[in-house]
Amino acid sequence: MPTELEELVEFLHHGNTQIRQSAAEHLLGYSQSHVTLFKRNQLEPVKDLKLLVKDYAPIAKNALTILINISSDAEVLKSLAKDDALLETLLSRITDPKEQSSNEIAMLLANMAKDDSLQRVLELKRSAPKELSASKWAMDQLMDCFVKGAAGAYNKNADFDYLSYFFADLAKFPKAREYLTTPSEHDANIIPLTKIQVFTDHASHIRRLGVASTIKNVAFLVPAHPVLLSNLNPDPSLPPPSIGANLLPYILLPLMGPEEYADDDTEGMLDELQLLEPDKEREKDVHIMQTHLETLLLLSTTKEGRDVLRNVKVYPIIRECHMHVEDDDVREACDRVVQIIQRKEEGEEEDIPEAVGGDGGKMVALQDDEEDEDERVIDIL
Repeated sequence: MPTELEELVEFLHHGNTQIRQSAAEHLLGYSQSHVTLFKRNQLEPVKDLKLLVKDYAPIAKNALTILINISSDAEVLKSLAKDDALLETLLSRITDPKEQSSNEIAMLLANMAKDDSLQRVLELKRSAPKELSASKWAMDQLMDCFVKGAAGAYNKNADFDYLSYFFADLAKFPKAREYLTTPSEHDANIIPLTKIQVFTDHASHIRRLGVASTIKNVAFLVPAHPVLLSNLNPDPSLPPPSIGANLLPYILLPLMGPEEYADDDTEGMLDELQLLEPDKEREKDVHIMQTHLETLLLLSTTKEGRDVLRNVKVYPIIRECHMHVEDDDVREACDRVVQIIQRKEEGEEEDIPEAVGGDGGKMVALQDDEEDEDERVIDIL
């Protein structure tokens, strides 16, 4: 005999709107603790929920929230991520300026991006509202949602912050890293990453965390480091269109507080990092700070990258960060950055400096790079 909950699941495809709405409302509370409930009869409830995403707004919101919760299950996730019709439904609705559940859709897309099959969104073309984007590429449209959502300029019901988690999860894949670091010919040669890196100091914690993780994951693409590190436009050392992404200010500013630097420290420092306001605040989330420090480690993979970090005086910034942030993980990450960028290169006399903490500190060696790349990517959700 079916239990009451199992009978309730059957009402998700009932012909009466009020009954569907009541079923979705009651089942929402069980979507985290009773995932198997939604896997009955070869995922029939999941199929119903996919259809309910297109139902009336209150029903759609509950259906989306349930799908977000049960997508933690691998079988459910695969069913969602591989469904082309569902993906188009979600893209169509999130790009609608009047959609009431855009934030929930962004969360669901972020979860779906954990499945390899969602890489196909990078090659997906579709129509889009003219007021949103001139591009037919789905990724460009989502980028524009994210950028305009920061100021509430596109949809009064949504901030699209969770799309930063979507970008971060996609950036585990080489195709996404290439997309984010390659100038878009159809978009005035803008490098997509530059559209979102400006939000590393945004008021939204979700947005800052997602963007920081996206940047870190992109930094695994070593061939893109010259573009990421360059602040020149044009930069004759880069291939056409010879545009640098100027990434460094956006990962260094969150590490900086109101401290003043000696003239020797500031000589060569990036213009954006000088003459900061006396009330400048350092990033409060130590996990985000650690992520930025790990990005610096990735950018120091090559000698050319280390030379750039030395020339723009990254060391004094890391020194002050180590001094003013009382968190062991952050301080350890600071030590690792210092060890890499301050030591002599091969062929030069070895001269590894003391830890940034002085005599009481310690230098922490980098681990051998044997860990699978995807396993090192931050798992956000």
